[in-house]
This record gives sequence, C-alpha cells and structure tokens, in this order.
Amino acid sequence: MGKGKLLDIANKTEVRSQIIKRQKSEVRSQAIIRNNYISFKVCSLFSVFCLLIISGCSLPRIIILDDPLTPHERINLGVVYERMGEIDKAIEEYERASKKLPVAHLYLGNAYFQKGDFHEAERHYRIAIRKVPDLSDAYNNLAWLYYNKAKDPDLTAEYIKEILKEAEGLVIKALKLKPSDKNYKNTLNKIRELKNGKH
Repeated sequence: MGKGKLLDIANKTEVRSQIIKRQKSEVRSQAIIRNNYISFKVCSLFSVFCLLIISGCSLPRIIILDDPLTPHERINLGVVYERMGEIDKAIEEYERASKKLPVAHLYLGNAYFQKGDFHEAERHYRIAIRKVPDLSDAYNNLAWLYYNKAKDPDLTAEYIKEILKEAEGLVIKALKLKPSDKNYKNTLNKIRELKNGKH
C-alpha cells in the first residue's frame, strides 16, 4: 500500500469524524432549541396564570348569543325532564321554546297541571288556544282541568255547573277538530257523568 492510499484513507476517516461531530452538534442544538421552546411555552402559560391570579381577574366567561337548540328541541328536552319527574326544568325548557313556538304553551299548561298549579295551567292553555286555534289538545286539556276543578267539594253547586258547562263546550270543540280521538270522547263522558252526578 502506498503513501497516497494511506493519506487518502486517513483523510476520509477524518472527514467522516468531522461529519459525525457536526451531526451530533446539530442534534444537540435542535434538542436545546426544543427544550428552550417548551420552557418558553410553560413559562408563558405560567406567567399568564399568575397574572390572572395576581390581578384578581376571573377567567373569561363564555356567552352564547344564539340558542344552540331549536324550539322543537327545547320541547323534546322538556318532555324528557317531565318523564324524569323534573317538572321545573321542563317548564324552563318550555318557556324558552314558547318565545318562538306557540304550541309550547300547551306543554307549559300540562307541566303546571302536573304541579297542581291550575291557575298557570289554565293561563297557558288559553294562550295556546288563542295563538293556535286548531290545537285540539289545548281544548281537551283545558276541559280536563275544569273537570278536575269541579271535583273540589268546597266549590258551590252553581260554580261547578258553570265550569262543567264550559268544560263540555271545550271538549266538543276538540272533538270537532279531531272527531275520532278516544281521549277526547273519554273526557266528554267523564264531564257528562259529573254533570249528571255519577262520579
């Protein structure tokens, strides 16, 4: 082997070792940069957190400007709450829906009826009838409310006769809108039985 070849091998070995040193140096530099970046992010977040605590500010509140649920979805949610026995939450959902969907007043009437608040139930059934005149359930449910009111033993016979007459008229309107509804027919039969003293 000649001197030239030995020098050539030595040069190649030296070049390789320099390349390896450079690569190691670059890897170390990248690791240092990465660590510095992570440290910077952590310090920044910690600084913001500390500023919020020191200044006594609370975290920003999220304000929803538009209701993410449609009125129909609000009614469905209210029905779920009703089935779970959470009438007050159901009422909240129906109230929200009633701003854009008048039929929600029927659901409000039903919820208040379940709570035993006949005054509010009657008010909402009447609003439903006024805003949606062909809503047969509102007529029937208001008639059923009057039927239940008429069973109160503290009422005068004259007042009972009066509310049963109105109840009968309401359920007849419901039957005109939906002549084959069995619930409406049952309501009418119950009212007539009470009118005739067969309860």
